[in-house]
Amino acid sequence: MKNFNIRFLTIFLSFFIAAGAFAQDSDVREILIKGTDNMKFDVTLIEASPGETLRITLETKSNMPAQAMAHNVAIVDLGTNVDDFVLASMAEPDNAYIAPSYADDVIAATEMIGGGKTSTIEFTVPEEPGDYEYVCTFPGHYFGGMKGVLRVSDSAS
Repeated sequence: MKNFNIRFLTIFLSFFIAAGAFAQDSDVREILIKGTDNMKFDVTLIEASPGETLRITLETKSNMPAQAMAHNVAIVDLGTNVDDFVLASMAEPDNAYIAPSYADDVIAATEMIGGGKTSTIEFTVPEEPGDYEYVCTFPGHYFGGMKGVLRVSDSAS
């Protein structure tokens, strides 16, 4: 009987601990973005509310070596000159293709990842409404069309 009570208590506590862990994530919206060899994201518009918590997972779909085809998602602040940000970042392979001079302009960024890999970021959406651009900073990808918009508005669902 004593072993039964201990086993029951262990299962009971495990259930509530697990339920608590799931409850913590209930306010986080998850988004999966795939990056492909054609230098495009499969999600190019994300609508969000100010202050919302997002968890974005990037998955790179490629059979090419990472040195030739890797992707990231870098979300930049309003007013950032995205062309200049990307040009500066492309020259920073040792810094995951994110220019240190633009570090304060980056809201969130995944790791630079090759085919078959994923990278996840979690962040709070800015309070200021507007269209925040996100891009891949691997050389040539942004200019090839690998970009999207995080649209922040009070009417986002």
